[in-house]
Amino acid sequence: MKYREVNFKVPAESEDYRVCSDFVIKQIKDIIGNAIKIGENKIVINTNLRLGLPMENINKIAGPFVEAWAYETFSKVVDQTNNKYQLINVQALERLNKADILLQFKKQRKVEMGVTAEVDVKATAQDIENSGKSPNITSFAVIRTAYLEEPDLIFVILSLKHKVYSQKNTQTKLMDGIMEVVSYKAYDIKYLAKADISYNPALGTGQIQIRDIHYVDIEFRTVWEFCQLLDKKYLSSAKRSFDDWFELAKRNEWIKNDD
Repeated sequence: MKYREVNFKVPAESEDYRVCSDFVIKQIKDIIGNAIKIGENKIVINTNLRLGLPMENINKIAGPFVEAWAYETFSKVVDQTNNKYQLINVQALERLNKADILLQFKKQRKVEMGVTAEVDVKATAQDIENSGKSPNITSFAVIRTAYLEEPDLIFVILSLKHKVYSQKNTQTKLMDGIMEVVSYKAYDIKYLAKADISYNPALGTGQIQIRDIHYVDIEFRTVWEFCQLLDKKYLSSAKRSFDDWFELAKRNEWIKNDD
């Protein structure tokens, strides 16, 4: 059997998917952009280290801090009654989830009244070359299955670039570490250009990666086209075969039962 001969389960998104995706991306960008504009973009880290944070290794600990900052930034918006971003709920997802934060927005649609997005926060250091350049996003099997189970999944990559510096605390006389979010990008992973998505066979079923998170292009496609693109990335790996893929397809119910 060949790939094109497989009896696939073919997902189909709602007619307004792209409108909803564009809406979510704009709201996320506006929220993060406003936080930076009004100066609510600094994370102060107090330590008893007289020389401050170890700057040469700061990128190793930045991720959790920046992710927590993003969650708090969205939470502050939810706490504002009738906020202009129409954000109505924010939830921190469990550590092993494919995303970090779940956001729900109020939006008038034909069938539903809202839009939900899962946000994967990626931190990169402004002052460290190639920091976070090619991040792992999620497991191939996890994301492939997710789009079959929920064709309207809006999976957003939120890239936050930060810089870190130290300043003396006048009260403690110690050095405070300041982690400052300075720029951002957000995009729907389903619309990433083909050339910007790569597959790393390491770890389980392999990891979907972004080649360079700082420079990406957009190509609009359907959810089924995206599933096929993911399959192609998997099958193009020298360490994977069609038999490997077919076993995953059966296990995760990507194909129809011939019985």
